[in-house]
Amino acid sequence: MMNTPDFHPAKGDGAPATAQTRRYARVLSIAGSDSGGGAGIQADLKTFAALGCYGMTAITAITAQNTLGVTAIHALPPELLKAQIDAVVSDIGVDAVKIGMLHAPEIVRVVAQAIRNHSLKQIVFDPVMVATSGDRLIAEETVQVLKDELFPYVSLITPNLDEAELLLGRKISGVADLDAAAAELLDLGAPAVLLKGGHLAERGGGNEVVDVLFTADTRLRLASERIQSHNVHGTGCTLSSAIAAHLALGHALPQAVQLARAYILQAIASGADVSTGQGHGPLNHGFAPVAMVKF
Repeated sequence: MMNTPDFHPAKGDGAPATAQTRRYARVLSIAGSDSGGGAGIQADLKTFAALGCYGMTAITAITAQNTLGVTAIHALPPELLKAQIDAVVSDIGVDAVKIGMLHAPEIVRVVAQAIRNHSLKQIVFDPVMVATSGDRLIAEETVQVLKDELFPYVSLITPNLDEAELLLGRKISGVADLDAAAAELLDLGAPAVLLKGGHLAERGGGNEVVDVLFTADTRLRLASERIQSHNVHGTGCTLSSAIAAHLALGHALPQAVQLARAYILQAIASGADVSTGQGHGPLNHGFAPVAMVKF
């Protein structure tokens, strides 16, 4: 259930304002659509609602996918993506942005231009490149465009191990290498990096999951016990959208990351024994309402 909104002064959102304008914390997801509902904009909207925010979307692509994998991707025209962002920002306004799947250079450029034109702030970019099933979701030529034309305009990038290795062009050998890899990612232009080391545990690195948050003046190491679950589809989308939601709610970046991480751990744990589909199932985004789980 969405939390009762606080009173916030209006910020020039195109609507008449009073000194006590009452509104929700507003979060825009710029990402692809997952027909299976576990990742993409569907996961983002569930997360925004669970954390008490008002979610909006600008869809970059439509995918046909389920828990077993991706069977088709249809890219939406860049001008339609631009129109979606313009429509939302000009009327409703945006407090934070989550960016997910950007599959082609022209799509990256539309998003970067929109950030500049609308002076968007508090932008969390999850560089979605590989699905949980192993399917590649991004064109090779797009990677360099992301580094050159988008990274400088976002607040935080949240690559997992596979994505970080694609961005850096090298392997990340273990937990001891996470700090060096995060520092290299920071050098690519984004002001903050959350490098997610969960895949190290899957590669035989033990039962501890270690993530590192790097900014120019922050080095934060976050560790937790690995939760045994086959239902991990959409974890990256969910974490980045939860961070954006907490930024929109007024938390500073380190606190937003820690709160988002706590949320996703609960979502994984509470959905670990729920059967959804025949492959990698989703998290339990709405883990509070027990009635959602049917036996």
